[in-house]
Amino acid sequence: MPVTFSEPSATPPTPPVPLAALLGRRELGLRLLAGPDGVALHWVHTSEMADPYPYLLGGELLLTAGVQLADPARFVERVVEAGAAALGFGVTPVYDTVPAELVEACARHGLPLIEVPPRTPFTAVARALWRLMAEARLYELRRVTEAQQSLAAAAARPAPVPAVLGALASRLGGRAVLYGADGTESAAAGRELPPEAERALADLAGVVGPRPGGPASASGEGGGLRLAAYALGGGDGLALGVATERRDPGDHTVAGVAVVLLSLLTAPHRAGDASARDGALTRLLLGAPAAEAAAALSPGPWTVVRARGGDGTPFAAAALAAALGTELVDAGPPVRLLLPPGSAATAQPGWTLGVSAPAGPSGLPAADAQAARALRRAEATRTPLVRHRADGGLAGLVDPAEAAAHARALLAPLSEPQAETLRTWLSLHGSWDRTATALGVHRNTVRQRIARCAVLLGRDLDDADVRMELWFALR
Repeated sequence: MPVTFSEPSATPPTPPVPLAALLGRRELGLRLLAGPDGVALHWVHTSEMADPYPYLLGGELLLTAGVQLADPARFVERVVEAGAAALGFGVTPVYDTVPAELVEACARHGLPLIEVPPRTPFTAVARALWRLMAEARLYELRRVTEAQQSLAAAAARPAPVPAVLGALASRLGGRAVLYGADGTESAAAGRELPPEAERALADLAGVVGPRPGGPASASGEGGGLRLAAYALGGGDGLALGVATERRDPGDHTVAGVAVVLLSLLTAPHRAGDASARDGALTRLLLGAPAAEAAAALSPGPWTVVRARGGDGTPFAAAALAAALGTELVDAGPPVRLLLPPGSAATAQPGWTLGVSAPAGPSGLPAADAQAARALRRAEATRTPLVRHRADGGLAGLVDPAEAAAHARALLAPLSEPQAETLRTWLSLHGSWDRTATALGVHRNTVRQRIARCAVLLGRDLDDADVRMELWFALR
């Protein structure tokens, strides 16, 4: 079973639009000439270049009137290589009909080809697609909001854990299972699964967990169903498994809300520790010295985390606390968390974190200041997580392993030749001629490669901050 690791998203992504929905807009007069109509369109792009490959990101509807269409077969090959979802060809003023060679090439490669009539400008096609995407986005947001409300209401019932599982299974149209630390099924709701899917879901739940560096979620397939597993916060090894027939863009967000609620509902209740914390807070509010109040806490060591980010919902700080395995959180801003011994601070999607060195109760004010400085460095360097380092300097901003992981993730879209071109270009302060001489290529080749790097990375290479970040990553 292929497994994909990911993180629960706080906000559902914008759903793509099926080509069939765009073809259904009768006012456009679009006609499908080749290929399937079920492909997903993520955006639209217009180009009259002879080779549009360097300017495509994949998933788009490419619109063209064929101004430079010299070799239709080669043109289609390049469009397919770039990952475009479909091709729209506008007839007139260049061609009176769609060239037969273009239709044959699209049919051969399975690339959907639509005819755009003369009365329909490309801007009308683009506007119709954006409207369809906005409608799909609104529908998905409404669905996710209703699911969040349903899950929150379930969490307030007398038996909250089974109620939340039942609400989740109902909203996603499948089965939701809570697994214990030993992998056994603790509670479940929804329709029964085939044995193959049941085994695959249990195996997937065993992949995620609270171990340092372990994935927070994973997805796969089994028994003809879409499977997903999520580690619950709290550090007790619990996991949520979900099996559905299909996976819509907002399902990951709905499951993320269930993960937060279940993490809070299943967190171990340490009455002695809670009583000690409550007593310490009471004494502090009544005027006792901070050191005396802190002495009521366990000796630790404790770790202070400061955080900015999240999705702006009331669940954001609680979700972060659950992911980091703590109940001690100040919603801020900035969000401040106190991690007990055994809870490791790890990077979290959508958050920027500053982490202090471990400290005892009497050292918590100093640790809070360390976390504040680390958060400022994280924001300045656009790094997801920065730990306090006593040795200072640029090398002390991030852990070497974290820096290496960040570099791999940042530069992943580039091939080795592209990365080498970018490294040489940055080292020579963006000089096209000197870079061309160093690499033994034409200066126009350097320009094309750098432009392609900018597209693949989704970054503005004229931005000094972007250049600095890329330089450190390439180093």
